[in-house]
Amino acid sequence: MAAGRFYGNADVDIRYDVILDPVRESNLFRLLMRLQLAMGIVPTPRLPMWWPKWLKSVGVGLARGYCSIVIFTSLHLGVLFTKTTLDVLPTGELQSITDSLTMTIIYFFTGYGTIYWCVRSRRLLAYMELINREYRHHSLAGVTFVSNHASYRMSRNFTAVWIMACLLGVITWGVSPLILGIRTLPLLCWYPFDALAPVTYTAVYATQLFGQILVGVTFAFGGSLFVTLCLLLLGQFDVLYCSLKNLEAHARLHSGDSIKHLSVLQGELLLEDSTREVNQYAFLKEHPTDLLLLLSGFGRTDPQSLDNVLHKGLKECVRLHRFILHCSMELENLFSPYCLVKSLQITFQLCLLVFVGVSGTREVLRIVNQLQYLGLTVFELLMFTYCGELLSRHSIRSGDAFWRSGWWKYAHHIRQDILIFLVNSRRAVHVTAGKFYVMDVNRLRSVITQAFSFLTLLQKLAAKKAVPEL
Repeated sequence: MAAGRFYGNADVDIRYDVILDPVRESNLFRLLMRLQLAMGIVPTPRLPMWWPKWLKSVGVGLARGYCSIVIFTSLHLGVLFTKTTLDVLPTGELQSITDSLTMTIIYFFTGYGTIYWCVRSRRLLAYMELINREYRHHSLAGVTFVSNHASYRMSRNFTAVWIMACLLGVITWGVSPLILGIRTLPLLCWYPFDALAPVTYTAVYATQLFGQILVGVTFAFGGSLFVTLCLLLLGQFDVLYCSLKNLEAHARLHSGDSIKHLSVLQGELLLEDSTREVNQYAFLKEHPTDLLLLLSGFGRTDPQSLDNVLHKGLKECVRLHRFILHCSMELENLFSPYCLVKSLQITFQLCLLVFVGVSGTREVLRIVNQLQYLGLTVFELLMFTYCGELLSRHSIRSGDAFWRSGWWKYAHHIRQDILIFLVNSRRAVHVTAGKFYVMDVNRLRSVITQAFSFLTLLQKLAAKKAVPEL
Protein backbone atom coordinates (compact mmCIF):
# COMPACT_ATOMS: atom_id res chain seq x y z
CA MET A 1 0.00 0.00 0.00
CA ALA A 2 1.57 3.28 -1.08
CA ALA A 3 1.85 5.93 1.56
CA GLY A 4 0.28 8.48 -0.77
CA ARG A 5 -3.01 6.62 -0.62
CA PHE A 6 -3.49 7.91 2.91
CA TYR A 7 -3.76 11.50 1.68
CA GLY A 8 -7.30 12.46 0.82
CA ASN A 9 -8.66 8.93 1.48
CA ALA A 10 -11.84 10.00 -0.27
CA ASP A 11 -11.85 7.28 -2.92
CA VAL A 12 -10.09 4.42 -1.14
CA ASP A 13 -11.20 2.05 1.57
CA ILE A 14 -8.42 1.86 4.16
CA ARG A 15 -9.54 0.54 7.54
CA TYR A 16 -7.67 0.99 10.81
CA ASP A 17 -9.78 -1.54 12.71
CA VAL A 18 -12.09 -4.28 11.50
CA ILE A 19 -14.96 -3.38 13.87
CA LEU A 20 -14.42 0.22 15.00
CA ASP A 21 -13.66 1.58 11.52
CA PRO A 22 -16.57 0.59 9.22
CA VAL A 23 -16.38 0.90 5.46
CA ARG A 24 -16.95 4.26 3.82
CA GLU A 25 -20.59 5.21 3.18
CA SER A 26 -21.26 6.11 -0.44
CA ASN A 27 -24.35 8.26 0.30
CA LEU A 28 -24.76 10.10 3.60
CA PHE A 29 -28.14 11.61 2.63
CA ARG A 30 -30.11 8.60 1.41
CA LEU A 31 -33.04 9.10 3.81
CA LEU A 32 -33.19 12.86 3.20
CA MET A 33 -33.21 12.37 -0.56
CA ARG A 34 -36.20 10.06 -0.25
CA LEU A 35 -37.92 12.66 1.92
CA GLN A 36 -37.25 15.26 -0.78
CA LEU A 37 -39.13 13.17 -3.31
CA ALA A 38 -41.99 12.58 -0.88
CA MET A 39 -42.52 16.27 -0.15
CA GLY A 40 -42.35 17.26 -3.82
CA ILE A 41 -39.33 19.58 -3.82
CA VAL A 42 -37.42 17.94 -6.68
CA PRO A 43 -38.91 19.43 -9.86
CA THR A 44 -36.08 18.06 -12.02
CA PRO A 45 -35.15 14.63 -10.61
CA ARG A 46 -32.17 12.70 -11.91
CA LEU A 47 -33.60 9.75 -13.79
CA PRO A 48 -31.76 6.57 -14.87
CA MET A 49 -29.60 7.05 -17.94
CA TRP A 50 -31.05 3.97 -19.65
CA TRP A 51 -34.58 5.44 -19.72
CA PRO A 52 -35.69 6.50 -23.22
CA LYS A 53 -36.16 10.21 -23.87
CA TRP A 54 -39.97 10.06 -23.89
CA LEU A 55 -40.02 8.27 -20.52
CA LYS A 56 -37.68 10.87 -19.04
CA SER A 57 -40.00 13.62 -20.27
CA VAL A 58 -42.95 11.88 -18.62
CA GLY A 59 -40.99 11.48 -15.38
CA VAL A 60 -40.00 15.16 -15.27
CA GLY A 61 -43.58 16.16 -16.08
CA LEU A 62 -44.98 14.04 -13.26
CA ALA A 63 -42.39 15.43 -10.81
CA ARG A 64 -43.24 19.03 -11.70
CA GLY A 65 -46.95 18.29 -11.56
CA TYR A 66 -46.58 16.81 -8.08
CA CYS A 67 -44.54 19.83 -6.97
CA SER A 68 -47.31 22.12 -8.23
CA ILE A 69 -49.96 20.15 -6.34
CA VAL A 70 -47.94 20.32 -3.13
CA ILE A 71 -47.39 24.08 -3.44
CA PHE A 72 -51.05 24.72 -4.33
CA THR A 73 -52.30 22.63 -1.39
CA SER A 74 -50.23 24.59 1.14
CA LEU A 75 -50.92 28.04 -0.29
CA HIS A 76 -54.66 27.59 -0.83
CA LEU A 77 -55.09 26.44 2.79
CA GLY A 78 -53.07 29.49 3.88
CA VAL A 79 -55.41 31.73 1.86
CA LEU A 80 -58.52 30.06 3.35
CA PHE A 81 -57.21 30.57 6.88
CA THR A 82 -56.39 34.19 6.04
CA LYS A 83 -60.05 34.70 5.04
CA THR A 84 -61.11 32.95 8.25
CA THR A 85 -58.89 35.27 10.32
CA LEU A 86 -60.32 38.36 8.62
CA ASP A 87 -63.87 37.11 9.27
CA VAL A 88 -63.33 36.54 13.02
CA LEU A 89 -61.38 39.77 13.61
CA PRO A 90 -64.54 41.95 13.98
CA THR A 91 -65.94 39.56 16.62
CA GLY A 92 -63.00 40.20 18.96
CA GLU A 93 -62.87 36.54 20.05
CA LEU A 94 -59.15 36.14 20.75
CA GLN A 95 -59.21 32.34 20.86
CA SER A 96 -60.75 32.07 17.38
CA ILE A 97 -58.43 34.76 16.05
CA THR A 98 -55.30 33.10 17.42
CA ASP A 99 -56.43 29.64 16.22
CA SER A 100 -56.93 30.76 12.63
CA LEU A 101 -53.83 33.02 12.69
CA THR A 102 -51.68 30.12 13.91
CA MET A 103 -52.79 27.90 11.04
CA THR A 104 -52.32 30.78 8.59
CA ILE A 105 -48.68 31.15 9.67
CA ILE A 106 -48.10 27.38 9.54
CA TYR A 107 -49.49 26.89 6.03
CA PHE A 108 -47.88 29.95 4.50
CA PHE A 109 -44.53 28.84 5.94
CA THR A 110 -45.14 25.35 4.53
CA GLY A 111 -45.71 26.91 1.13
CA TYR A 112 -42.61 29.07 1.52
CA GLY A 113 -40.49 26.07 2.58
CA THR A 114 -41.69 23.99 -0.37
CA ILE A 115 -41.04 26.75 -2.90
CA TYR A 116 -37.67 27.59 -1.34
CA TRP A 117 -36.32 24.05 -1.51
CA CYS A 118 -37.75 23.59 -5.02
CA VAL A 119 -35.78 26.63 -6.19
CA ARG A 120 -32.66 25.46 -4.33
CA SER A 121 -33.01 21.77 -5.26
CA ARG A 122 -30.16 21.68 -7.80
CA ARG A 123 -27.79 23.59 -5.55
CA LEU A 124 -28.69 21.37 -2.60
CA LEU A 125 -28.12 18.22 -4.68
CA ALA A 126 -24.72 19.50 -5.81
CA TYR A 127 -23.84 20.27 -2.18
CA MET A 128 -24.79 16.77 -1.06
CA GLU A 129 -22.80 15.20 -3.89
CA LEU A 130 -19.75 17.29 -2.96
CA ILE A 131 -19.88 16.07 0.65
CA ASN A 132 -20.42 12.46 -0.44
CA ARG A 133 -17.45 12.68 -2.79
CA GLU A 134 -14.94 14.58 -0.65
CA TYR A 135 -15.64 13.80 3.01
CA ARG A 136 -13.03 11.87 5.03
CA HIS A 137 -14.44 8.77 6.67
CA HIS A 138 -11.60 8.60 9.20
CA SER A 139 -8.53 10.54 10.31
CA LEU A 140 -5.00 10.26 8.91
CA ALA A 141 -3.11 7.06 9.55
CA GLY A 142 -1.58 7.24 13.02
CA VAL A 143 -1.54 5.48 16.35
CA THR A 144 -5.10 6.64 17.17
CA PHE A 145 -8.05 7.39 14.93
CA VAL A 146 -11.66 8.55 14.83
CA SER A 147 -14.27 7.26 12.39
CA ASN A 148 -16.84 9.57 10.80
CA HIS A 149 -19.34 6.70 10.73
CA ALA A 150 -20.52 7.67 14.23
CA SER A 151 -21.69 11.12 13.09
CA TYR A 152 -23.39 9.56 10.05
CA ARG A 153 -25.19 7.04 12.25
CA MET A 154 -26.26 9.76 14.67
CA SER A 155 -27.59 11.99 11.88
CA ARG A 156 -29.47 9.10 10.25
CA ASN A 157 -31.11 8.09 13.53
CA PHE A 158 -32.04 11.67 14.36
CA THR A 159 -33.59 12.17 10.92
CA ALA A 160 -35.74 9.06 11.28
CA VAL A 161 -36.93 9.99 14.78
CA TRP A 162 -37.62 13.63 13.87
CA ILE A 163 -39.64 12.66 10.78
CA MET A 164 -41.79 10.27 12.81
CA ALA A 165 -42.29 12.87 15.57
CA CYS A 166 -43.40 15.58 13.10
CA LEU A 167 -45.73 13.25 11.22
CA LEU A 168 -47.22 11.91 14.44
CA GLY A 169 -48.00 15.43 15.64
CA VAL A 170 -49.75 16.61 12.48
CA ILE A 171 -51.53 13.34 11.68
CA THR A 172 -52.98 13.18 15.20
CA TRP A 173 -54.52 16.58 14.56
CA GLY A 174 -55.72 15.49 11.11
CA VAL A 175 -57.48 12.31 12.26
CA SER A 176 -58.97 13.77 15.46
CA PRO A 177 -62.53 13.91 13.98
CA LEU A 178 -62.27 10.22 13.10
CA ILE A 179 -61.06 9.41 16.61
CA LEU A 180 -63.98 11.32 18.17
CA GLY A 181 -66.49 9.99 15.62
CA ILE A 182 -67.68 13.49 14.70
CA ARG A 183 -68.61 14.59 11.19
CA THR A 184 -66.43 17.67 11.06
CA LEU A 185 -63.19 18.78 9.48
CA PRO A 186 -59.82 18.74 11.25
CA LEU A 187 -59.14 22.31 10.10
CA LEU A 188 -61.96 24.76 10.71
CA CYS A 189 -61.59 27.35 7.98
CA TRP A 190 -63.79 29.27 5.57
CA TYR A 191 -64.90 27.68 2.29
CA PRO A 192 -66.96 29.30 -0.49
CA PHE A 193 -69.23 26.23 -0.45
CA ASP A 194 -70.68 23.81 2.06
CA ALA A 195 -67.64 21.72 2.99
CA LEU A 196 -69.75 19.31 5.08
CA ALA A 197 -72.06 18.36 2.22
CA PRO A 198 -72.01 14.64 1.33
CA VAL A 199 -70.55 15.34 -2.11
CA THR A 200 -67.64 17.55 -0.97
CA TYR A 201 -66.89 16.33 2.56
CA THR A 202 -64.64 13.41 1.59
CA ALA A 203 -62.62 15.46 -0.92
CA VAL A 204 -62.15 18.38 1.49
CA TYR A 205 -61.19 16.07 4.34
CA ALA A 206 -58.63 14.27 2.16
CA THR A 207 -57.19 17.63 1.04
CA GLN A 208 -56.83 18.86 4.61
CA LEU A 209 -55.26 15.60 5.75
CA PHE A 210 -52.81 15.78 2.84
CA GLY A 211 -52.06 19.38 3.83
CA GLN A 212 -51.34 18.30 7.40
CA ILE A 213 -48.95 15.62 6.16
CA LEU A 214 -47.20 18.24 4.02
CA VAL A 215 -46.79 20.44 7.10
CA GLY A 216 -45.13 17.60 8.99
CA VAL A 217 -42.87 16.60 6.10
CA THR A 218 -41.81 20.20 5.39
CA PHE A 219 -40.97 20.91 9.02
CA ALA A 220 -39.18 17.56 9.31
CA PHE A 221 -37.07 18.11 6.20
CA GLY A 222 -35.79 21.59 7.08
CA GLY A 223 -34.83 20.67 10.64
CA SER A 224 -33.35 17.26 9.88
CA LEU A 225 -31.34 18.59 6.93
CA PHE A 226 -29.82 21.35 9.06
CA VAL A 227 -28.98 19.00 11.94
CA THR A 228 -27.57 16.36 9.57
CA LEU A 229 -25.26 18.85 7.88
CA CYS A 230 -24.11 20.26 11.23
CA LEU A 231 -23.41 16.79 12.64
CA LEU A 232 -21.45 15.78 9.54
CA LEU A 233 -19.39 18.98 9.61
CA LEU A 234 -18.72 18.54 13.32
CA GLY A 235 -17.61 14.99 12.55
CA GLN A 236 -15.24 16.34 9.89
CA PHE A 237 -13.81 18.79 12.41
CA ASP A 238 -13.22 15.85 14.76
CA VAL A 239 -11.45 13.97 11.95
CA LEU A 240 -9.28 17.04 11.35
CA TYR A 241 -8.43 17.43 15.04
CA CYS A 242 -7.46 13.77 15.40
CA SER A 243 -5.32 14.05 12.25
CA LEU A 244 -3.52 17.09 13.69
CA LYS A 245 -3.00 15.24 16.96
CA ASN A 246 -1.42 12.32 15.06
CA LEU A 247 0.87 14.34 12.78
CA GLU A 248 4.04 13.11 14.46
CA ALA A 249 2.74 9.53 14.67
CA HIS A 250 1.72 9.69 11.01
CA ALA A 251 5.23 10.76 10.00
CA ARG A 252 6.92 8.13 12.14
CA LEU A 253 4.58 5.43 10.85
CA HIS A 254 5.44 6.14 7.21
CA SER A 255 9.14 6.63 7.89
CA GLY A 256 9.46 3.01 9.05
CA ASP A 257 9.47 3.37 12.85
CA SER A 258 9.13 0.13 14.82
CA ILE A 259 5.92 -1.14 16.38
CA LYS A 260 7.52 -0.89 19.82
CA HIS A 261 8.15 2.84 19.51
CA LEU A 262 4.74 3.41 17.93
CA SER A 263 3.04 1.54 20.79
CA VAL A 264 4.76 3.82 23.31
CA LEU A 265 3.55 6.88 21.40
CA GLN A 266 0.05 5.35 21.26
CA GLY A 267 0.00 5.09 25.05
CA GLU A 268 1.04 8.74 25.33
CA LEU A 269 -1.67 10.02 23.00
CA LEU A 270 -4.52 7.73 24.06
CA LEU A 271 -4.59 8.28 27.80
CA GLU A 272 -6.88 6.65 30.33
CA ASP A 273 -10.34 8.09 30.85
CA SER A 274 -9.26 9.60 34.18
CA THR A 275 -6.36 11.56 32.65
CA ARG A 276 -7.59 12.17 29.10
CA GLU A 277 -8.41 15.73 28.11
CA VAL A 278 -12.19 16.19 28.04
CA ASN A 279 -14.13 17.62 25.10
CA GLN A 280 -11.39 17.05 22.53
CA TYR A 281 -14.05 16.00 20.06
CA ALA A 282 -17.65 17.03 19.51
CA PHE A 283 -19.19 13.59 18.87
CA LEU A 284 -16.61 11.09 17.66
CA LYS A 285 -14.70 8.77 19.97
CA GLU A 286 -10.97 8.19 19.67
CA HIS A 287 -9.76 4.60 19.36
CA PRO A 288 -6.31 2.97 19.26
CA THR A 289 -5.20 1.92 15.80
CA ASP A 290 -4.59 -1.77 15.14
CA LEU A 291 -0.91 -1.24 14.26
CA LEU A 292 -0.35 -4.81 13.05
CA LEU A 293 -3.30 -4.55 10.66
CA LEU A 294 -2.20 -1.14 9.45
CA LEU A 295 1.48 -2.01 8.97
CA SER A 296 0.59 -5.20 7.14
CA GLY A 297 -1.05 -3.07 4.49
CA PHE A 298 2.19 -1.26 3.72
CA GLY A 299 3.68 -4.41 2.20
CA ARG A 300 7.20 -3.84 0.96
CA THR A 301 6.89 -0.09 0.52
CA ASP A 302 10.17 1.70 1.14
CA PRO A 303 10.19 4.08 4.14
CA GLN A 304 9.95 7.77 3.35
CA SER A 305 11.71 10.77 4.81
CA LEU A 306 10.09 11.83 8.09
CA ASP A 307 10.21 15.51 7.17
CA ASN A 308 8.62 14.82 3.79
CA VAL A 309 5.79 12.73 5.25
CA LEU A 310 5.15 15.32 7.98
CA HIS A 311 4.80 18.04 5.37
CA LYS A 312 2.44 15.89 3.26
CA GLY A 313 0.33 15.13 6.32
CA LEU A 314 0.06 18.83 7.18
CA LYS A 315 -0.94 19.61 3.58
CA GLU A 316 -3.73 17.01 3.82
CA CYS A 317 -4.96 18.64 7.05
CA VAL A 318 -4.98 22.02 5.29
CA ARG A 319 -6.99 20.55 2.39
CA LEU A 320 -9.49 19.02 4.82
CA HIS A 321 -9.80 22.31 6.70
CA ARG A 322 -10.45 24.20 3.47
CA PHE A 323 -13.08 21.62 2.48
CA ILE A 324 -14.85 22.04 5.84
CA LEU A 325 -14.80 25.84 5.58
CA HIS A 326 -16.17 25.68 2.03
CA CYS A 327 -18.99 23.35 3.13
CA SER A 328 -19.74 25.60 6.10
CA MET A 329 -19.96 28.64 3.83
CA GLU A 330 -22.36 26.78 1.56
CA LEU A 331 -24.42 25.76 4.60
CA GLU A 332 -24.68 29.44 5.52
CA ASN A 333 -25.71 30.40 1.96
CA LEU A 334 -28.37 27.69 1.82
CA PHE A 335 -29.93 28.27 5.24
CA SER A 336 -29.54 32.02 5.82
CA PRO A 337 -32.82 33.05 4.09
CA TYR A 338 -34.59 29.96 5.43
CA CYS A 339 -33.51 30.61 9.04
CA LEU A 340 -34.71 34.24 8.85
CA VAL A 341 -38.26 33.24 7.94
CA LYS A 342 -38.10 30.23 10.26
CA SER A 343 -37.16 32.34 13.31
CA LEU A 344 -40.02 34.76 12.62
CA GLN A 345 -42.44 31.89 12.15
CA ILE A 346 -41.34 30.22 15.39
CA THR A 347 -41.62 33.48 17.34
CA PHE A 348 -45.26 34.12 16.37
CA GLN A 349 -46.25 30.46 16.46
CA LEU A 350 -44.77 29.95 19.91
CA CYS A 351 -46.60 32.99 21.24
CA LEU A 352 -49.95 31.97 19.74
CA LEU A 353 -49.70 28.33 20.82
CA VAL A 354 -48.94 29.26 24.42
CA PHE A 355 -51.80 31.77 24.47
CA VAL A 356 -54.29 29.26 23.07
CA GLY A 357 -53.04 26.64 25.52
CA VAL A 358 -53.48 28.98 28.49
CA SER A 359 -56.72 30.72 27.50
CA GLY A 360 -58.41 28.14 25.28
CA THR A 361 -60.94 25.42 25.98
CA ARG A 362 -60.00 22.39 28.07
CA GLU A 363 -60.84 19.59 25.64
CA VAL A 364 -58.48 16.66 26.17
CA LEU A 365 -57.71 15.98 22.50
CA ARG A 366 -57.27 19.68 21.80
CA ILE A 367 -54.83 20.02 24.70
CA VAL A 368 -52.84 17.01 23.46
CA ASN A 369 -52.64 18.45 19.93
CA GLN A 370 -51.60 21.87 21.24
CA LEU A 371 -48.88 20.33 23.40
CA GLN A 372 -47.58 18.35 20.42
CA TYR A 373 -47.34 21.46 18.26
CA LEU A 374 -45.78 23.45 21.11
CA GLY A 375 -43.21 20.73 21.85
CA LEU A 376 -42.24 20.39 18.17
CA THR A 377 -41.92 24.17 17.81
CA VAL A 378 -39.72 24.60 20.88
CA PHE A 379 -37.54 21.63 19.97
CA GLU A 380 -37.14 22.90 16.41
CA LEU A 381 -35.93 26.25 17.73
CA LEU A 382 -33.50 24.43 20.02
CA MET A 383 -32.20 22.35 17.09
CA PHE A 384 -31.30 25.33 14.93
CA THR A 385 -29.76 27.42 17.70
CA TYR A 386 -27.90 24.68 19.57
CA CYS A 387 -26.39 23.11 16.44
CA GLY A 388 -25.36 26.56 15.23
CA GLU A 389 -23.71 27.22 18.60
CA LEU A 390 -21.86 23.88 18.54
CA LEU A 391 -20.58 24.47 15.02
CA SER A 392 -19.39 27.97 15.86
CA ARG A 393 -17.57 26.98 19.05
CA HIS A 394 -16.01 23.80 17.68
CA SER A 395 -14.73 25.39 14.47
CA ILE A 396 -11.94 27.39 16.16
CA ARG A 397 -10.24 24.58 18.07
CA SER A 398 -7.67 23.62 15.44
CA GLY A 399 -4.92 25.33 17.40
CA ASP A 400 -5.74 23.29 20.50
CA ALA A 401 -5.54 20.08 18.46
CA PHE A 402 -2.19 21.14 17.03
CA TRP A 403 -0.57 21.31 20.45
CA ARG A 404 -1.53 17.72 21.27
CA SER A 405 1.00 16.54 18.68
CA GLY A 406 4.79 16.62 18.79
CA TRP A 407 5.07 18.62 15.54
CA TRP A 408 7.15 21.27 17.35
CA LYS A 409 10.14 18.88 17.25
CA TYR A 410 10.24 19.37 13.48
CA ALA A 411 8.93 22.94 13.31
CA HIS A 412 11.93 24.22 11.31
CA HIS A 413 10.73 22.16 8.32
CA ILE A 414 7.08 23.30 8.32
CA ARG A 415 7.27 26.69 10.03
CA GLN A 416 5.57 28.69 7.27
CA ASP A 417 2.81 26.12 6.73
CA ILE A 418 2.03 26.07 10.46
CA LEU A 419 1.76 29.86 10.68
CA ILE A 420 -0.63 30.01 7.72
CA PHE A 421 -2.75 27.18 9.10
CA LEU A 422 -2.97 28.70 12.59
CA VAL A 423 -4.09 32.04 11.15
CA ASN A 424 -6.81 30.38 9.08
CA SER A 425 -7.90 28.21 12.01
CA ARG A 426 -9.22 31.29 13.85
CA ARG A 427 -11.98 31.73 11.28
CA ALA A 428 -15.13 30.80 13.17
CA VAL A 429 -18.05 29.25 11.31
CA HIS A 430 -21.40 30.98 11.76
CA VAL A 431 -24.91 30.28 10.49
CA THR A 432 -26.94 33.47 10.33
CA ALA A 433 -30.59 34.31 9.73
CA GLY A 434 -30.62 36.56 6.68
CA LYS A 435 -27.19 37.95 7.67
CA PHE A 436 -28.95 39.84 10.50
CA TYR A 437 -28.13 37.68 13.51
CA VAL A 438 -26.32 34.46 14.34
CA MET A 439 -28.25 31.28 15.07
CA ASP A 440 -26.86 30.46 18.51
CA VAL A 441 -28.07 30.16 22.09
CA ASN A 442 -28.37 33.95 22.34
CA ARG A 443 -30.91 33.80 19.53
CA LEU A 444 -32.76 31.06 21.41
CA ARG A 445 -33.11 33.35 24.41
CA SER A 446 -34.10 36.28 22.21
CA VAL A 447 -36.87 34.36 20.39
CA ILE A 448 -38.35 33.05 23.64
CA THR A 449 -38.25 36.54 25.16
CA GLN A 450 -40.00 38.07 22.14
CA ALA A 451 -42.61 35.32 22.06
CA PHE A 452 -43.54 35.79 25.70
CA SER A 453 -43.64 39.56 25.24
CA PHE A 454 -46.31 39.06 22.56
CA LEU A 455 -48.02 36.57 24.87
CA THR A 456 -48.20 39.15 27.66
CA LEU A 457 -49.74 41.64 25.23
CA LEU A 458 -52.39 39.12 24.13
CA GLN A 459 -53.22 38.27 27.75
CA LYS A 460 -53.71 41.96 28.56
CA LEU A 461 -56.03 42.34 25.58
CA ALA A 462 -57.99 39.29 26.72
CA ALA A 463 -58.21 40.67 30.27
CA LYS A 464 -59.54 44.03 29.04
CA LYS A 465 -62.18 42.28 26.96
CA ALA A 466 -63.25 40.22 29.97
CA VAL A 467 -63.88 43.31 32.11
CA PRO A 468 -67.55 44.32 31.72
CA GLU A 469 -68.17 47.82 30.47
CA LEU A 470 -69.30 50.27 33.16
